[in-house]
Amino acid sequence: MSTQPRIAIVGAGPGGLTLARVLHVHGISSTVYELDASATARDQGGTLDLDEESGQRALLHAGLLEEFRPLSRPEGGELRLLGKDAAVGFHIPPPQDGDGNDRPEIDRRVLKELLLGSLPEGTVRWGQKVRTVAIGAAGRPALTLADGTTVAADVLVGADGAWSRVRPLLSDADPVYTGVSFVDGLLDDVDTRHPAVAELVGRGSMFALADEKGLFAQRNGGGRIRVYTAVKAPEEWSRSGLLDPADPAATRKRLLDLFPDWDEGLRALIADSDGPLVPRPVHALPIGHRWDRLPGVTLLGDAAHLMSPFAGAGANLAMLDGAELALSLAAHDDLETALHAYETAMFPRAEAAAAQSADHLVDFFQPDALRIMRDAFTTMTAGGANR
Repeated sequence: MSTQPRIAIVGAGPGGLTLARVLHVHGISSTVYELDASATARDQGGTLDLDEESGQRALLHAGLLEEFRPLSRPEGGELRLLGKDAAVGFHIPPPQDGDGNDRPEIDRRVLKELLLGSLPEGTVRWGQKVRTVAIGAAGRPALTLADGTTVAADVLVGADGAWSRVRPLLSDADPVYTGVSFVDGLLDDVDTRHPAVAELVGRGSMFALADEKGLFAQRNGGGRIRVYTAVKAPEEWSRSGLLDPADPAATRKRLLDLFPDWDEGLRALIADSDGPLVPRPVHALPIGHRWDRLPGVTLLGDAAHLMSPFAGAGANLAMLDGAELALSLAAHDDLETALHAYETAMFPRAEAAAAQSADHLVDFFQPDALRIMRDAFTTMTAGGANR
């Protein structure tokens, strides 16, 4: 660009950090404002499979694809579909050397470290809570931080997730509860402490489906397995109806009572979990969420197109959004032309993924979900997987 714009990014998730990195590759500086006090202030979540055409393409533009490869876990591509009796209904084995797995796994924490390590010192301003965002007197966006500091920008990017502070500048849409809640649990040192669970889950992901509910488990790095118990329930159930902060054992029992006749090996995913069980109601923005162009402001990732996790697309799309927004800003001297070009490509891509995610959410909670998902995976992997 002929002059350096002031670019403020709210949110240091995969999308915001990818945007900052690709901008840096093109000689454009930016500042990321992040609520967390540090990169390690909270659990970063589970593992991600980075798709070749989205997450990996973003890393290619970031100049980090080769650094990503040794950090990833190709064996995480293993997939098991089970019934509630723990019988395997479908299996994709771990990729072998030379298989060319195009969706290797990487822990969110490791990915975040990779992206942060590629940015100039001081790019991310930690512990910066955004109190308000507005269009200033000069017609450009500005954000006010919790300490009263006002930051003017030429481009303001909301990369701040489901409950974005930036989105209300552009849209009246709010995330809506999907009718499904997850409860997040974790098992540590599984190969030593929980060998039966480790064998049941395998090296990658396991989905056990029946009775319009599910147990989803992901092998993470460091000998961990993250477990998501998925149920159809009122939103309030995942809080007051399930949790008893004073009695974790009671919370665990309430959850186990939802799976009374499931295989004991599957129930152990809940019964043997280490640490607290964390409720995560699943929300989504309307499919096809869009907004009119507002000078200097745009969104990416969940702030733009929050969807359920049933398409496995959220982080991948956020990273691709970040990369393509950066490339557009680097390619156009006029900021509005750059933002318009980015949104024109992003809107239909996000709409297609959100529609797929909504369809899969329905499929996962059908009475015959195991058959539906087995047929879907069989079609997607025809000729390349054990069935």
